[in-house]
Amino acid sequence: MKIEDCFRIGSVLKTRGLKGELQAYIDYDAPEKLQFDSLFLEVNGKLVPYFVESFKMPMKNTAYIYLEDVDHIDKATPLAKKDIYLSNKLKPVKDENEFTLRDLMGFTAIDEDEGELGEIIELQDLPQQLIATVVYKNREVLFPLSEGIITGIDVVKEIVYVDLPEGLLDIYLE
Repeated sequence: MKIEDCFRIGSVLKTRGLKGELQAYIDYDAPEKLQFDSLFLEVNGKLVPYFVESFKMPMKNTAYIYLEDVDHIDKATPLAKKDIYLSNKLKPVKDENEFTLRDLMGFTAIDEDEGELGEIIELQDLPQQLIATVVYKNREVLFPLSEGIITGIDVVKEIVYVDLPEGLLDIYLE
């Protein structure tokens, strides 16, 4: 399984107890809609499959996970700090009113003044805002995705229209 065939739901934070339980931070928008009996952990750039024995979310964004054949802290410890992925086939279908800014991954960004900036290749969720990354004129350019920047979104054509602050692109191109 390749990373592009999957979507990230969170990260294993640490082990919990001595019996191999993992504590994870789940940053997927609607984890209650996910149904799965296996998951993938990214280990050394590759996705490793694991069957899930137990998955509980006692608090928002916190999950306790038992994986099959991970029954001791010594087996669980190497899995700490690994990203958790599920197959794209398990991704819940959203209707139009459930669309979020995180769904802009892969959309083409078009600036009002500069024209096409490129495809959004990465989204970073910072505490204050969501940051998009595009490759424009062979340089990585980062810009915030906020109400003041986004002027329109075409979901069908997968285009996000933006009005970047004056001088932002100059910083990256100099």
